[in-house]
Amino acid sequence: MDLKSAFANVLKSQVLSSWTEEDLLSLIETPKHVHLGDLAFPCFKLAKEYRKAPGAIAEELAGKLASPLFSKVEAAGPYVNVHFDPAAAGKEIVDSILQHGEQYGKHSFGSGKTVVLDMSSPNIAKPFSMGHLRSTVIGNGIANLAEACGYETVKINYIGDWGTQFGKLIVAFKKWGDEEKVKENPIAELFILYKKFHEESALHPSLEEEGRKAFKLLEDGDEEITRLWKWFKTESLEAFKTIYSLLGVEFDSYNGEAFFNDKMDEVVELLEEKHLLETSQGAKVVRMEDETLPPCLIKKTDGATLYATRDLAAALYRHREYSFDEALYVVGQEQTVHFKQVKEVLQKLGYEWAHNMKHIPFGLYLKDGKKMSTRKGRVILLEEVLQEAISMAHDNIKKKNPDLKDADQVARDVGVGAVLFHDLKNDRLNDIEFSLEHMLTFEGETGPYLQYTHARAQSILRKAGVSQHSTFVGLEDKASWEVIKQLRLFPETVERAWKNYAPSSLAKYLLELAKSFNSYYGNTKILNDDSKQASRLTLVYSVASVLSKGLGMLGIGAPKEM
Repeated sequence: MDLKSAFANVLKSQVLSSWTEEDLLSLIETPKHVHLGDLAFPCFKLAKEYRKAPGAIAEELAGKLASPLFSKVEAAGPYVNVHFDPAAAGKEIVDSILQHGEQYGKHSFGSGKTVVLDMSSPNIAKPFSMGHLRSTVIGNGIANLAEACGYETVKINYIGDWGTQFGKLIVAFKKWGDEEKVKENPIAELFILYKKFHEESALHPSLEEEGRKAFKLLEDGDEEITRLWKWFKTESLEAFKTIYSLLGVEFDSYNGEAFFNDKMDEVVELLEEKHLLETSQGAKVVRMEDETLPPCLIKKTDGATLYATRDLAAALYRHREYSFDEALYVVGQEQTVHFKQVKEVLQKLGYEWAHNMKHIPFGLYLKDGKKMSTRKGRVILLEEVLQEAISMAHDNIKKKNPDLKDADQVARDVGVGAVLFHDLKNDRLNDIEFSLEHMLTFEGETGPYLQYTHARAQSILRKAGVSQHSTFVGLEDKASWEVIKQLRLFPETVERAWKNYAPSSLAKYLLELAKSFNSYYGNTKILNDDSKQASRLTLVYSVASVLSKGLGMLGIGAPKEM
């Protein structure tokens, strides 16, 4: 039984029989300071019922509560604080971990429900930069958390494969491109052409009109222009998939913007039927009820559709295709107004399910304090960062463990893990200044630190000649209790991280677990042949199990040796 539930049961059975367990659980807190106890119950809401001050109520309740799991119950101002008995309560927690096995930390409240995630979504014919990393790994982390809570997930890579920029790229290729060079190194060469177009258009503004005309030819199905566009797209997807393979990220759909070219007329027709379209300076717009939002632009003056039209068509298609319970758009916070507009238009059309569409914003990767820009060439290529991280991990392994088996796979897990964890440990709304040095530090609050802690636990188990344990009679020392208390928090951390769409909550939890275990390891002789050794090894096994599961939910590997 979870200790929070145990405390709630004691409160209900011994003093608060009229309260539901759910209400009691919602009030129970974890004190900020260890000396105040393991859990606390605030008495403010009882003041009216008891007609007493919360402090007096706390004193009264503290004297009535008793359980074999409690070592001490005391009043601290308006709170009833409970200290658990490390041996008795620890046995409950570790036994629960052993009993649930691979299911420990997982939930079933999402069973039968589907979550669709729009994530990653790079533009074709452009390199996959650090700027795309956040949407990819945050989206993947959220998807993994959803699955841990019982949901089915659909991960959609809404590739940017349509728009005026492709007309510009085609113009650049025709003017300055070399087909053989592009075939040899497509993304790098196309990137050079893309930058050159913008450099030249600053000197020769007429190029912009040439780009628009080329895109119009693409829209009209011009054979040669379409051939080039398809070629650029095929090469880009192959390059992207190489990076996704390194990251360990898979998708259920690569339906990009072009997929919805023949699905936008329906949106316009629906808006006309509902009399929601208005003409504004020659363009077609939908007025917003929310006065803080500008009108949603559906068609430009030349009749061309826009991002909003396409996203409306995509939302209709995805609901019909997947019958989602939630649709999450893991897209930068600069798109907040856009998604508010899209959601409000769908609600105006009468689609109740639009309430379950949520924009999951995140901050930027910055370079020298500025937003990265492909157009201006201020970009850091993700594949280069990943390969350098893997190379550094290789060098580290050669120095510390030259005979390590599967060194290539471990280096990949550690190098990629360093990059992923550097992102995921940060609150997703924060901007991150790109720093290869900080990202690849293999000490401190990093992915490699967690991986090394996991490998250390596995090493202890190997030395003991065992791979798992089912014996735990209880440990009474303070260091082991601090570890067990962290293990107890894993299931509720997973639930909270999912509900807040915050993989960083799980990342920070894993750091706390690793710190408590490393402190335990440093102060306890685990392999000491006495009556408690089996319990100590079972605790080590439990830590390794939770670290592996937690890292897996973040999309990070957990090597058994490093």
